[in-house]
Amino acid sequence: MLDVTRIEALRHAPIAPVLHVIDGTSRPSRDGATSEVISPLDGRAMAVMARGKAVDAEDAIAAARHAFEDGRWSGLPPAERKRIMLRWAGLIEAQALDIAVLGVRNNGTEIGMALKAEPMSAAATIRYYAEATDKIYGEIAPTGDDVLGLVHRAPVGVVGAIVPWNFPLMIGAWKLGPALAAGNTVVLKPAETASLTLVRIAELALEAGVPAGVFNVILGEGKVVGEAMSLSPEIDVLVFTGSGGVGRRLLENAAKSNLKRVYLELGGKSPNIVFADAPSLDEAVKVSAAGIFRNSGQVCVAGSRLLVERSIHEEFVARLVRATEAMKVGDPLDPATAAGAVNSLTQLEQNLRFVAEARAMGRGIMTGGIRILEETGGYYMAPTIVTGVDPADRLAQAEVFGPVLAVLPFDSEEEAVAIANGTDYGLAAAVWTASLSRAHRMVRRLRAGIVHVNTYGGSDLTVPLGGVKQSGNGHDKSLHAFDKYLDLKSAWIKL
Repeated sequence: MLDVTRIEALRHAPIAPVLHVIDGTSRPSRDGATSEVISPLDGRAMAVMARGKAVDAEDAIAAARHAFEDGRWSGLPPAERKRIMLRWAGLIEAQALDIAVLGVRNNGTEIGMALKAEPMSAAATIRYYAEATDKIYGEIAPTGDDVLGLVHRAPVGVVGAIVPWNFPLMIGAWKLGPALAAGNTVVLKPAETASLTLVRIAELALEAGVPAGVFNVILGEGKVVGEAMSLSPEIDVLVFTGSGGVGRRLLENAAKSNLKRVYLELGGKSPNIVFADAPSLDEAVKVSAAGIFRNSGQVCVAGSRLLVERSIHEEFVARLVRATEAMKVGDPLDPATAAGAVNSLTQLEQNLRFVAEARAMGRGIMTGGIRILEETGGYYMAPTIVTGVDPADRLAQAEVFGPVLAVLPFDSEEEAVAIANGTDYGLAAAVWTASLSRAHRMVRRLRAGIVHVNTYGGSDLTVPLGGVKQSGNGHDKSLHAFDKYLDLKSAWIKL
């Protein structure tokens, strides 16, 4: 049960100037530059934040490099790193509601989801990788009797992490957890519109005993700070979640600098496929609505394309419209809210342009498609369902990253697969069917990093998340995430 009294007490709580965390200290930008933090709840300034330049990024990178080279973290026994990370997770969990409210004020996610998906998820992720720290073994190669072949797993060095604004703590922890557990040091750049909670957990990391310089947070614009990180020869691995355009830029800069490895998660246009034999249309409707409209559609794996078998298309859409219109949209600090604010005015305007384009093409706007609650000053949009969408439409091809659902009918399994795979993306998918054989066929045939069956979303840390095609490379979550942050080093010893 959410503590409503505490939430209201925190709603307008003053926020001290938000500073970089570099080499164990909170510090302003070298030139003193700042920017206002605008809350999507009411469009008003809620804090002042340091605005970093390349020189500030270089300071953070230098601190991380020095901390890695002197072994203050990588040289600790794995059990000691585990102990510190477990303490850190506990501190995050103890302050979860305060951190969640801070995050909601910063990025607009509804509080019920924010508490679970942000600080509580981050704590669980850090705890998961902490527990794995002293359970990663090297190998002995099957050599002849006169040779000993050893395979060591060594930390890669300095990791640069650039994370988005939709779930900064959850996605940030997916990168921080395995990177730090493996013994690396980290420089993390949050999104300009969702930095506050990551700064807070960096402060808690220091309180937990993470040594200075091991986890640094650098604030500022991606085109300045992110650019400096991607060009730095002192960063060994760069991990990023965000747009394809930025991902391409990071790859270019890696090639221009030190050929650092770059791992990318670049979003999706994920198909949610409902066959006529779905076990429960009511469940499919409920979950499909949540799968696109939670967090105002600002979810990397959002089921933004709904493919419905033609024989049930009309009935399913009618049920979905009713379910959607019953959702409470508005104040994300109200526990009854099902969908909160859009992160920024820029994102809201982009969402509305997609709808305007669909309307101009004669597509059916079954519900939503408008800005709402404008009198609050905040950035709110009614959940939107668009029918009559052609697979070639931009709405069926491009990631909106907002509460806009494209609905497409299909007549056969073959057609469903063709439509589902007919984009440049391949992050997530879902299939609703009572046929076990069909479910297995679809899992094999759909080009996606994860395929849900008779559900959408909800996978935990035990399975990896990554994309194919232009959704990216590499994996977050599960023990496979360590692959990005550990090098294999062979020792060939003549006996």
